[in-house]
Amino acid sequence: MLSDRSRPIIQATLPVVADHISEIARRFYAHMFAEHPEFQDGMFNRGNQAEGSQPKALAGSVAVFATRLLSHPPRIPERLLTRIAHKHASLGIRPDQYDIVREHLMWAIGDVLGDAVTPDVAAAWDEVYWLMAYALIHQERGLYSARGVTPERVWRQWRVAAKEWETDDVVSFVMRRVDDRPVKTSLPGQYITLLATMPDGVRQPRQYSLTRADDGEHRYFAVKRVHGGGKPDGEVSNLLHDSVNVGDELTMSVPYGDVVLDDSGRPVVFASAGIGVTPMAGMLSHLVAAGSHLHITMLHADAAESTFPLRAQIVDDLARLPKSALYVWYEQDQRTDLPVTAAFSGAMNLDQADLPEGAVHYLCGPLPFLQSIRSALIDRGVPPRDIQYEVFGPDLWQADAD
Repeated sequence: MLSDRSRPIIQATLPVVADHISEIARRFYAHMFAEHPEFQDGMFNRGNQAEGSQPKALAGSVAVFATRLLSHPPRIPERLLTRIAHKHASLGIRPDQYDIVREHLMWAIGDVLGDAVTPDVAAAWDEVYWLMAYALIHQERGLYSARGVTPERVWRQWRVAAKEWETDDVVSFVMRRVDDRPVKTSLPGQYITLLATMPDGVRQPRQYSLTRADDGEHRYFAVKRVHGGGKPDGEVSNLLHDSVNVGDELTMSVPYGDVVLDDSGRPVVFASAGIGVTPMAGMLSHLVAAGSHLHITMLHADAAESTFPLRAQIVDDLARLPKSALYVWYEQDQRTDLPVTAAFSGAMNLDQADLPEGAVHYLCGPLPFLQSIRSALIDRGVPPRDIQYEVFGPDLWQADAD
């Protein structure tokens, strides 16, 4: 809880900090990387840094946290912090690194706001930072403990056992362990972080959802080639597509991720678009492995059936779930050879599907898709607590209310 001394200061300065927080975040990263270039190796996605999405994500999370301290004093934004903590744990973030982040973030606040940052203002924002940092450190300590690892031991070598093309721009990897240590079990919907060594020697981290239930020997994930759209090509996705082959070894973390399948026994609705289908495939695989009899409704939007990743696996898994339905929406070509419940042209429209009452909903896809489907569900009376979403990359829209 924010102290009585700091509360009025944060209340008075939050608007000006919020107005400049993107610039604060930009200067923070530049200053920190200049002093600690090692942070760019294996910790930060330099593609997100280059396009500005990582600084925006940091700025948004700090602003949401400070706002929540003022508007809901006894509570912190647990969902936002949990999402960040899982990402940090998958990267092996250590408690001592928060001291370095604090040093450079406070420098950036002073550099941008100048004389407005009096000693009292600096102390108040320092308190906000440590409230957020200690909440994350506490969660991350629990996540490491639950996996039986330390930050340095989240990583493990795996060998590519198979590489299978799902579509023209999506490839699946089957990874096999290379040692005799037990494989940490994943929860349905979780991801691993992969460390890829780039041609310049810098390791780049990327998160990939696990697409199949564990078997004790393998991990499964799928990668979409990132190219076009007015942005630079994705360096890791293109490396994995073009240069990583069967027999090669990759460094991967133990599984993390806060969006996991609810075990309350309620109906489940999956809604995905494009490569956003990957965590849904993982959850379906877990349901099949558990012999589930839940009512499962799968909704998927794509350009056409030929671009629908993992469609054969998903159709096969749905056929093994006795109470399941599959609805698809294709923007370019409505034709389908899949045994679907219904197929439609255009964007996903929830009014065209028969959705069960009292369901838990899981969403994954591009941000506009997430915003549209989440809003449509809320308009239909679905409580926000019954809607979970997975975001690939920095979370640029405000976290759900707790």
